[in-house]
Parts: sequence; structure tokens; C-alpha cells
Amino acid sequence: MRISTSQMYGRPVSLMTQLTAEADKTQTQIATTKLGVTAVSDAAAYIKLQQIKRATTADATYKANITVAQGVVSQTDQTLEGVETQLQRALELATRAKNDTLSASDRASIGEELSSIRDTLFALANTKDDIRGQPLFGGATGDAAYVKNADGSISFAGTGEPSAIPIGDGENIQPTISGQRVFSPAGADIFATLGNLADALKAGGNVQAAGATALDGINASLDTVALARASVGARGARLDLQADRLTDVAETREATRSGIEDTDIPTAVANLQKTLTVLQATQASFSKLTSVSLFDYIK
Repeated sequence: MRISTSQMYGRPVSLMTQLTAEADKTQTQIATTKLGVTAVSDAAAYIKLQQIKRATTADATYKANITVAQGVVSQTDQTLEGVETQLQRALELATRAKNDTLSASDRASIGEELSSIRDTLFALANTKDDIRGQPLFGGATGDAAYVKNADGSISFAGTGEPSAIPIGDGENIQPTISGQRVFSPAGADIFATLGNLADALKAGGNVQAAGATALDGINASLDTVALARASVGARGARLDLQADRLTDVAETREATRSGIEDTDIPTAVANLQKTLTVLQATQASFSKLTSVSLFDYIK
């Protein structure tokens, strides 16, 4: 079997070209710490990487939403705590107001303080969240949750329930509560309750009936606010759990991505050294081959 000169030189040249390309590729993988997966080099791995990137982008949005929701939940709870404080003071005043020994001026003074509490509750009911600038206790729309009417009464101005925030695939959460569920549940309007008692105290006369009605209304409102705080607390706990879940999922996803895309540096270095050794040996052999003259073959 005869081996042509082109075959004799072509094979080592092809091998050296292949080894050089392999060494360059490995050096690039080491330098970039990435394997350089493409749709051509590994279609299945490339598709998986695209899925991971999309999921990572979506979860980044969910994490940002959770942070917003956690801030709103915290502010809502703090505001409801302020509402509780005002209602507890109103309960003390309403209890005192039923005392027959109070003078007219004392009752008028209590009436003024109850009016002040009503105004404070009105302000609390219109609190806007610090992150989005939306009413904490408003509905889905509206710049204010409550408004004062021409006759001095206070009414809910929102519509529907507060907007929900997406926190995961198919998961949403309302970080706050409609004012109707806090300040006027089942027709027990705390603004009307306090206003009626304040007016009765300022007008003088027998306030026993007004006081008894107010006590019932204030106690009912305190129960409602306590339930609202419990609900908000549960939502906060759910947000914490979802945040932890997204963190765990992100860690698992990152491990998967790294296994597909990242260079195993120790293994790559070892492979590079091996490739360079073979390349150097091939180059040495080729150098000897090309130095042999025609006379060396015919001797």
C-alpha cells in the first residue's frame, strides 16, 4: 500500500489544526468561565438555558413585587395599630360620658376630644402607602379612601377591593384591606358612631342612650380592627414564605444553570494541558517528518 506525499503531510496537519482549535476553545472557556453553549453545539442544553433565563427574569419581578407588598403590609399594620389606639381612647371617653356626675362642660370637653379622634381616624383612613402612593384602605380606584361630605358626614370614596400584586406564577396577594371592612363593616360606621356621640355630648342633656350605642359601636370596631390586623399579619407571613421559596428555587435553578453553562476550571485546565501535550508531540513529529529529504527515502 502506497502512501502519497499529500496523505503523509495532510494527516498531521489536520490533527494539529484540530488540536489547536480544541486548545483555543478550552482556553476561551477557562478565561470566560463559560462553556459557550449554543443552539448548534448543544440544542437541548441551549433550550434549557433559555428556560432558566426566562424563569429567572420572571422571579426577579416577583421578588420586587414581594418587597413592595411587604412594605405595604407593614405600613398597613402600623396604621391599623394607630386606629386601635384611637378607638381604645374613644372607648374610655364613651365610658366616662355615661357617668351622670359629669358636668355639662366636662361632657362638652369629652365631645370635643371625640371629634378630634374622629378627625384623626379620618386621616388614618386616608393614609397612602409610602411605596406606590396609593390609599391603604381605598378600593381598586380613587385618590382617597374617604371623603367629608357637605353635611360633615364621612363616606367611603373607593370602589371594589384593593388591587392585588402578583407574587408568583398564578399567585396574587392583596397587601391591604378595603376601608369598608375596617371602618364601616356591616353598617357599623365608626365615623357616624363617634360623630353622633360627640354631638350629643356637646348639646348637653341625657346622653345615656347615645353613650350605650357608641360603646357597642366602638367595641365592634375594635373587634373588626383586631381581625383586620390578624388578616394582614397572615398575609405578611405568606409573603415571607413566598420570598423564601423563591430564594430556594433560585438556588436550585442556579445550580442547574451552572452545571450546564459554567466551566469546570480544574477539569478544563487538565484537558488543556493534555491537548497541548499531544499538540506539541504532533508538532515535533511533523517537524522531523518535514526535515527528511528525498535521499533519506531512497538510500
